[in-house]
Amino acid sequence: MTTESDIWGPDETSPTGPADVDAERVVAASVMARPELIDDTAAEFDPSDMTIDWLRWVWHATDEIRQSLTKGEIRWQAVHRQLVSWKASGYLPIPCPSEDQVADLYNAANPGSMPWYAARITKAAIAARVVAHGHNAILRGRSAAFDPDEDIAAIQTELDGVARTGEQADISMLNELLGDSLVRAVTPPTHEDRISTGFVDLDALFCGGFAGGQLVVVGARPAMGKTTVAQDFARAAAIANGIPTLIESLEMTKEELSDRILCAEARIAHHHLKQGAVTDVDMARAARRVPDIQAAPLYVNDASILSMPMLRSQVRHLVRTAGLRLVIIDYLQLMQVAKAENRQQAIADLSRSLKLLAKEFGIVVIILCQLNRGPEQRTEKKPQVSDLRESGAIEQDADIVILLHREDAYEKESPRAGEADLIVGKHRGGPTATITTAFQGHYSRFVDMAQT
Repeated sequence: MTTESDIWGPDETSPTGPADVDAERVVAASVMARPELIDDTAAEFDPSDMTIDWLRWVWHATDEIRQSLTKGEIRWQAVHRQLVSWKASGYLPIPCPSEDQVADLYNAANPGSMPWYAARITKAAIAARVVAHGHNAILRGRSAAFDPDEDIAAIQTELDGVARTGEQADISMLNELLGDSLVRAVTPPTHEDRISTGFVDLDALFCGGFAGGQLVVVGARPAMGKTTVAQDFARAAAIANGIPTLIESLEMTKEELSDRILCAEARIAHHHLKQGAVTDVDMARAARRVPDIQAAPLYVNDASILSMPMLRSQVRHLVRTAGLRLVIIDYLQLMQVAKAENRQQAIADLSRSLKLLAKEFGIVVIILCQLNRGPEQRTEKKPQVSDLRESGAIEQDADIVILLHREDAYEKESPRAGEADLIVGKHRGGPTATITTAFQGHYSRFVDMAQT
């Protein structure tokens, strides 16, 4: 049974993690006997995981010497001479091992089993990082400044880092990838790899809908309906197609979102619902839609504060427990940002973090974003991608930028009253276009023109 004395150092202020010294000896000796093992194990093993300094430097010395060799073993004498040379030049920061130490180490070589011993070292190193992480968590918990929201999210993020530390770059030869490319060329996207937007023309433009790993930006001036169109995306994903979806609402309450979704699904006038004046006919229509709405894997968070660590914690939990595939954030400028030189840099960092979140978990992240006053200064009032507020990094990080425009928001008597344009201003790897939809504000929804 593990006790405190097993995991705490002598001063009881810092943890000591497990180490596998025997495995480290075998690995350091084996690369001298077969230097090519350094390349063979590069994708799975990191020599910095070795805890005995001089054994790690034997590895580095062997790696240095092998650069001038084409094949064959490296004798221990050459390795010792390299270490002595480094010590004389000041490059070696530890006492140089003796000739006898290096010679004795050489006899421990077991090249055939070296990958197995390397895996033991990696496992011990991860365990050591877990111990260190636990120590940090204890210090946070004991601190008088402990904040459950921030600290728990940070601890969970750090734990993810512990698990990922051993991951290496996934490098592939192009000829290994071409086969899958040819298969994709003749296989239409399915529900499994695309998320329908709920709009026929938009789905066609995006080859079936949004794809995992994408960062989608929906930009508009205030009161244009960007929250409504985001809810339409959520309804199409969760209610129509059963795709687990999370809405992070920093502006509306859960109750307001629930009301609006019910109105959109059951075609109930929103102002009637707010007045408690819904008719029996409307209630009958609602009763028919309620089972589908209740069965939808649609999650809503209306916390007034949302930081990147908090969001990441929620996403990680729902990906693991519910298979989350879509996250909608309403809206970007209301999220908490980390300290930075200025607001533009803070938003740029946040935008990049959201893109990395989408890529890491293979989900779609949709962020709503306020536009600056640029559209109002133009005659036609149409927004442009350059109108995204506070940072050009938002445009750079986004895979898709959709700008929402309604002429009747500026001119009540417009001949296009009731119409709304979804202007796809950026589409990485695909065409851009303007998709015209119908805005049914009284039902809190946008729909395809054909549905009107």
